[in-house]
Amino acid sequence: MNIGEAARQSGVSAKRIRHYEAIGLLPASARSESGYRRYDAAAVDTLRFVERARRLGFALDEIQQLLTLWSDRSRASADVKALTLRHIDALDERIAELTAMRAQLVRLADNCHGDDRPDCPILDEMAPASSGEPGRREHCIAEGGFRS
Repeated sequence: MNIGEAARQSGVSAKRIRHYEAIGLLPASARSESGYRRYDAAAVDTLRFVERARRLGFALDEIQQLLTLWSDRSRASADVKALTLRHIDALDERIAELTAMRAQLVRLADNCHGDDRPDCPILDEMAPASSGEPGRREHCIAEGGFRS
């Protein structure tokens, strides 16, 4: 099948298929006499596998490791589980970071008057200390518009 049909069957865009080939996640495809890429059912299965792993948040190097394990029928499932547990740990860390970011943004939004005044604790929080407007943060705090 051609790249368009492989894309349709796998749910992976033709552009991404070419990218996966370029970085080695997908073996180089066979070529027709006219030079067009040709794919078989095994390539489509690999593309589906890669796309599922990608949707689960695995990095490309982790996906490569998973592909290697998937193709090795003598693999130990402990290796797959260890890789997955490391990924879960990384996700937990990222979730904690995002939760902290969200809490900070909620705090900033709650302390912003949201009116016509120019004072804004959200911008004050992001501005470097040497932003050229000394005292804006302190002014906002003094008026009760920002609390740490």
